[in-house]
Amino acid sequence: MMKSLLRAVSAGLLVTVAGLGALQASADVTLKNGHPQVYYVKQGDTLWDISSQFLDSPWQWPELWHVNEEIDNPHLIYPGDVIKLVYVDGRPQLQVERGGAAGAPKETVKMMADGSLVKLSPEVRVLPLDAAIPTIPVSSIQTFLRDALVVTKDEVARAPYVIAGADRRVVYAQGDTVYALDPVNKWAELIQSYGVFRVGHRYVDPETKEILGIEALKIGMVRTTDRDGEMGTFRVVETQEDIRPEDRLFTSREGRMQSIFYPAAPDTVIQARIIRFFDRLHSVARNDVVVLNKGSRDGLRDGHVLEVMQDGEVIKDPLRKGTVKLPSVKAGTLVLFRVFEKVSYGLIVQATLPIRMNDLATNPTGSMPEM
Repeated sequence: MMKSLLRAVSAGLLVTVAGLGALQASADVTLKNGHPQVYYVKQGDTLWDISSQFLDSPWQWPELWHVNEEIDNPHLIYPGDVIKLVYVDGRPQLQVERGGAAGAPKETVKMMADGSLVKLSPEVRVLPLDAAIPTIPVSSIQTFLRDALVVTKDEVARAPYVIAGADRRVVYAQGDTVYALDPVNKWAELIQSYGVFRVGHRYVDPETKEILGIEALKIGMVRTTDRDGEMGTFRVVETQEDIRPEDRLFTSREGRMQSIFYPAAPDTVIQARIIRFFDRLHSVARNDVVVLNKGSRDGLRDGHVLEVMQDGEVIKDPLRKGTVKLPSVKAGTLVLFRVFEKVSYGLIVQATLPIRMNDLATNPTGSMPEM
């Protein structure tokens, strides 16, 4: 039986804004025209939103970030914090002042959830880690963090599968009893609960035609009640869709896992193609999720930022016979939030043009590593 396929991750994707020490701004970091000197972090902000206030290229935030060693968890930003742009030795730096942090002035200005400003006396503030603002909108990606897998053909073939229900209906929902077969391992490592997954879309590389993986989306949860040889009996405890025969059971751990990533440009040259998007027919825009045909084996990781380039049109040459291809143009920017071996899920965080299937995703401008 396949072990630990699903790693449940927190819906509270935490923001991380620096490495292990203070970072000086690189020469090619460009401050945005009209940038603020001070920004008050409020509920609903994301790292990308805040970075966009200061920089033309928001992913370069860590280049300006100064770690304040006097602050506990200086890499995390919370509502009520104050971000200041200062200059040290002629170079810009972004610094955070905790709302009520030790060493702060006697009266600290804080922006409330309704946008109003109040003055507070300094006090110790204790917040859970998942209160930190996220890198990108959690609501746009939480389904893919929690309920999506990319599996191989062999893993699908070896996985237990739903065979029927107690009353022989075609579909099953919460509260129903279902039976599942495990002909390969015969429930040798039977556990308390499983995720029920609908296996469907195949990810195929548009150029090499390699099968990169098979999409499996979680549609429910079942709890074990009995076992007899290769037959298992389960109670359906949760459903997002009706459960049907042939749906697969993969191990699913309940709980939460905090996921922290560092927005950055890839260290390798990336030439990826968009091979899938969800609930859209022809194009996607800001806050839509896409799938790329590159993954960890190509040097990608969670937090990598890529620019989406739209291929130039092929038009007729009015003076000469034949056609000419126009240059590619930047259509948007995406942030990878879940990277598998051969494919990656990314969120479109900026779009100036409609982003289409097979558009190119590549290294951000000015960050291409040397060949």
